[in-house]
Amino acid sequence: MTTTVHVGGGQPYDVLIGHNLLGELPALVGDARRVLVVHPAALATTADTVIEDLRAQGYEAFGAEVPDAEEAKTAQVAAFLWGVLGQADFTRSDAVVAVGGGATTDLGGFVAATWLRGIKVVQVPTTLLAMVDAAVGGKTGINTAEGKNLVGAFHPPAGVLCDLAALASMSPHDFVAGLAEVVKCGFIADPVILDLVEANVELLRDPVAASGSDVLLELVERAVAVKARVVSEDLKESGLREILNYGHTFAHAVEHVERYQWRHGAAVSVGMVYVAELARLAGRLDDDVVARHRSVLSSLGLPTTYRGDRWERLLTAMRRDKKTRGDLLRFVVLEGIGRPARLEGPDPTLLVAAYAEVSADAPRGVAL
Repeated sequence: MTTTVHVGGGQPYDVLIGHNLLGELPALVGDARRVLVVHPAALATTADTVIEDLRAQGYEAFGAEVPDAEEAKTAQVAAFLWGVLGQADFTRSDAVVAVGGGATTDLGGFVAATWLRGIKVVQVPTTLLAMVDAAVGGKTGINTAEGKNLVGAFHPPAGVLCDLAALASMSPHDFVAGLAEVVKCGFIADPVILDLVEANVELLRDPVAASGSDVLLELVERAVAVKARVVSEDLKESGLREILNYGHTFAHAVEHVERYQWRHGAAVSVGMVYVAELARLAGRLDDDVVARHRSVLSSLGLPTTYRGDRWERLLTAMRRDKKTRGDLLRFVVLEGIGRPARLEGPDPTLLVAAYAEVSADAPRGVAL
């Protein structure tokens, strides 16, 4: 079964979710003549299949191998891809297809957004994280030495193919890390997601079993639908779209401090617990919702604590967050499940107290 989630707005497109979807790719590439397939080394075989299929349909298809994970998201790798596009005479009517995880789709989208000020990109995410987060929504970007995703562009894809069969080959740790973004969508907008996760924990900790299940299909569809609704109303993160960054301010700081050795989903997991504690300490969120954060995430095997000796470095990184305005730290918080809000310029003592609550060496239940 294949389901389609429509993403509206000024440049609408469809997200296809199902199994064995590569046959749908030519329809999304459309009338392009040349196609660059960007992929990490681990997906060379998949990329070769995509290239052969595109050539059989009459396209001039090329492959470009990039580093795996966050090492791909650099100005140097982007420049390498710009060179490939230039040497192959790509014009504004040609296209990029990004096959891989979130780093690859971020990079491929950014290169497409900046080549000739914007050419078509089709996203083919192969990880759960990329399917429910990075590949949908049109946010593209690369990292700098100063932080994650600080250079980027809004560039909606021509379409997204979420082939769930690809998830069967994921490691359990990487697969579960992707579930953090699914859980996030449950907390900010769709409580049914939380119910489904809680009722199917054992299944969801096994990517082979989960990849072919109706449960995962529904979870991905619901998570993508949450993002689609938000993005349709606010492509450029001027207001509503910020809710998709729930837990991300602290998470991106952890990733930066850890030099991107932490999985994004693991950092988001801790980030959601941090911001839930922050909301509780600010009088915005009930204890039971905070406890549900810990129970849902920990049941999946995701971390809910972080080391307690990194506060100053984390604070410095958070001040570079995209939601920060001047010196004013801004957080997406919850006032209840499905009720996101903003917390601007919280008292520094609250920030420190919330950090104490997620510190691995701190007792639970500290209150101001």
